[in-house]
Amino acid sequence: MARFSIRTFGFPEIRRDDQACRLSLRKGLALLVYLAEARGAVARDVVATMFWPDSSEEVARARLRRLLHRLQATLGDGVLTTDRATIRWSPAIALEVDSALFEAAGDRGEFEQACRLYPGDFLDGFTPGDCPQFDEWAFFRREALRGRAVQALERVVQARSGCGDHAAAAAHARRLVALDPLSEVYARALIRSLMLAGDRAAAGRELEALTKRLRDELGVAPEADTLALMRQGAATASETTPQTRYVGGGGVHLAFQTYGSGPVDILLLPGFVSHVERIWEEPHCRAFLSALAGMGRLILFDRRGIGLSDRLGFNPGVDATARDIETVLDAAGSRRTVLFGASEGGPACIRFAADHPDRVSGLILFASLAKGSATADYPHALQAEQYGLWLQQLVAGWGGPAGIETFAPSLAGDPQARAWWAGLLRAASSPGAIKGLLEALRDADVRHLLGRVSAPTLVLHRRDDRAVRIGAGRHLASRIPQARFVELDGADHWAFAGDQRQVLASIESFISGLTA
Repeated sequence: MARFSIRTFGFPEIRRDDQACRLSLRKGLALLVYLAEARGAVARDVVATMFWPDSSEEVARARLRRLLHRLQATLGDGVLTTDRATIRWSPAIALEVDSALFEAAGDRGEFEQACRLYPGDFLDGFTPGDCPQFDEWAFFRREALRGRAVQALERVVQARSGCGDHAAAAAHARRLVALDPLSEVYARALIRSLMLAGDRAAAGRELEALTKRLRDELGVAPEADTLALMRQGAATASETTPQTRYVGGGGVHLAFQTYGSGPVDILLLPGFVSHVERIWEEPHCRAFLSALAGMGRLILFDRRGIGLSDRLGFNPGVDATARDIETVLDAAGSRRTVLFGASEGGPACIRFAADHPDRVSGLILFASLAKGSATADYPHALQAEQYGLWLQQLVAGWGGPAGIETFAPSLAGDPQARAWWAGLLRAASSPGAIKGLLEALRDADVRHLLGRVSAPTLVLHRRDDRAVRIGAGRHLASRIPQARFVELDGADHWAFAGDQRQVLASIESFISGLTA
């Protein structure tokens, strides 16, 4: 039986029994990759439309038949299984696909192996030409695999640093820097690892290169914590971010951090994306988190499928995220906490507060809502059609600062904030995965739980929020028994954007009341 392997990372290649198959037809090569990625039968009509979008159905199907004939002649009879309706790689063929091996290694937690299996981006530099549907599919697949590569590299850098193998940590951190050159978090990891490995000269060169990139691209200088690595030495320079730890629960490992101390615990659950390390990179966000940590012990975590937590194809809905909250609180040793649910993080916090009143001393909801989409009895969200259009626009802009004009109009013109948001999106998820998550959030509805929330509740909402209408905040406050509503000035959806003082003052007053 013939053995075939397909290389999808970099420029694609098909090999039979370790010998390269010479395929001069780009559409033929693209089709073989697409069928291998599908891992099953694909409808002829789908393929014909994808590769000949401007041809009539009859012409496209005729061209597909000719292409299949030429592929069979090159690869050998029986390699592809076809019938009148579908096409697939023959199940009798031993087929190995590098992208599948990479994903399987990551799913098993073998992150070093996953890093070795990712030499470059999916179909990098390849296109069959005049096939926009294929190119769009390849883009989504590329971003999903790239995101998993970033996560694998992050995990290996953490593990290697933890066991003192700083040379290996530096090698993997260098790959992170190559994937996101404007991230100071990744640059600091590389500089620190080089310093601890004893290569101060290389660390200096990396700092110089980072300084040039930030100046040329964003017009800013490295932050003080980055410069301190060289001045004070990596072992004594202050860490910008708290230590990331992991806890297992429900078949998934969750990344979480604790920071600060105080009379209460404050668990912050942000909106649809998070990354417990990259969020510290933006100065406004870092200042906001530090202020919260001055009021109590701050607990941060990435919900399943997002950020540094396991990405096993989860679409974390409200119930799953509520279970993750409990897992993280247990790992952090928190008996009672103030839950801070921002935007789409609010419904899961409401679920947890309703189900575990003994563990919630207070609930803060910022720019949040009880239902993901509008209905006749809930006009405070987008209609399903509007939501779909917004989601389509967000996904189409993935890789750049998608949606920042809506989420943070006060920061939309800041090159540093735009670069940070774009990098956070890429590191936190992929366009295909986030589409599934946001579709789950669109269908969320916790209105029936609002009356069961017994904890004192603070509902904060900016008057001109462009992402979630203020009516959603008023609705929450009117239906949660012990809720107080505070209407804030501004249009920013992110709590840390715009005027933080009003937000922080309201939160501090609320927490002080809980501990009085």
